Parts: sequence; C-alpha cells; structure tokens
Amino acid sequence: MENLQNLLAEVHGSLSSLGGRLRQARESRILTLEELADSSGLTKGYLSKVERNQATPSVAVLLRLCSTLEISVGDLFDPSAGQDLVRLGDRVLLSFGGEGLSEALLTPSYEKRLQVIHSTIRPGGGSGPELYSLPSQVEFAYVLRGVVTLTLGERHITLRSGDAITFSPTEAHSFQNLDEGEPAEVIWVFSPALSGDRDSVTEPDAYDGTAI
Repeated sequence: MENLQNLLAEVHGSLSSLGGRLRQARESRILTLEELADSSGLTKGYLSKVERNQATPSVAVLLRLCSTLEISVGDLFDPSAGQDLVRLGDRVLLSFGGEGLSEALLTPSYEKRLQVIHSTIRPGGGSGPELYSLPSQVEFAYVLRGVVTLTLGERHITLRSGDAITFSPTEAHSFQNLDEGEPAEVIWVFSPALSGDRDSVTEPDAYDGTAI
C-alpha cells in the first residue's frame, strides 16, 4: 500500500507542471483558449481543465496539442536535466500525458543522439486509448517488472518482465498496464531524442476529453 501511495504522489508531481507549460506555450503564441480549441479539435472546457491540471490528456492528445502549438514534446521536458550523471534522487520527472504514469528522464536534456525514459505504470494506466506516433527513428522498450500490453497498429503484444522490443516509433502505437494488482516498470529508449521535430497522432477528428 505504501509503494502504491508513493507511486500516486510521483504521478501527481510529474503532471503538476504540464498545464502551466501548455498555457505558457499558448499564451506565447497569442492564442485564446477558443482559438486553440478550434485549431486542435478539442473543446474549450477540456483545454481549460488541462491547463489548470484538472484533466490529464492522453499521450495522443498531448501530441496533438504540441503539433497545434508548433512545439515538440521535448519542449515540455524540464531543461534542468543537464548533467551527464543522473543519480536516483536527481531524476527529472516528465509530463508526457497518459493516465497513471510516473516518468523520469535518465539522459541529459542536451543529449540528442538518444533519450532514455523510465516509466512506472500503475494498474490500469497507460498512454491512453488513442494510437500515436513519435518523431524518432528507433524506439526500444525493456520491461523491468510487471506486464505491459503494447499495441502496434493492429497487433497487441504482451510484454512481461525481462521482455524487450524494438520498433519504429513512427508506427501508430500505444501501451497499457492491464494487470489489476501490480505496477509495471519500463525503460524506453529513443534514437534520436524526442526533440526538434513535430509530433503526430492517429485519433478521431473531434474529441472533448470525456473518453480519456
């Protein structure tokens, strides 16, 4: 129970700054919430909740917002992750969308050749119901513990502790921890790092956030 409570606290902490960063990006482009809603296909009410950290977007919806705001998902990462040595207590928590996720960057923010992310996924958590793609050449996942279901296009792949998979991140995909009792931990590696280019999603045209 204590481990689960700690996990929930980490999840809350990693997402607490996401809304503010998205609001800052919107305001820097002199966009109103209504204009962003029209451009992104999301509702004004839902976007308001996201900016106030009262709603958590799926990974796909977050990527849609990044695309609309003309920023990369890497722009949402904490720029303070600048040391080549990243100790356990110095990990920078990420806000990468999804539900029940606690994610930390294990590589320096300036490293562009590759990017390593550690994810803890609580039971029922994951990237969200929509498939998404990422602007990188290679994606690698290694399951440290638990069970993760990875959807790659029409394939549903069950990954257990010790399993690893390499695939193209441009292929539409998503992931979820379907285990009802145990969190899952995954190491994700991207080469090159998720920065610079624009991100894309595969999802319905209209979305109000109620299904997330």
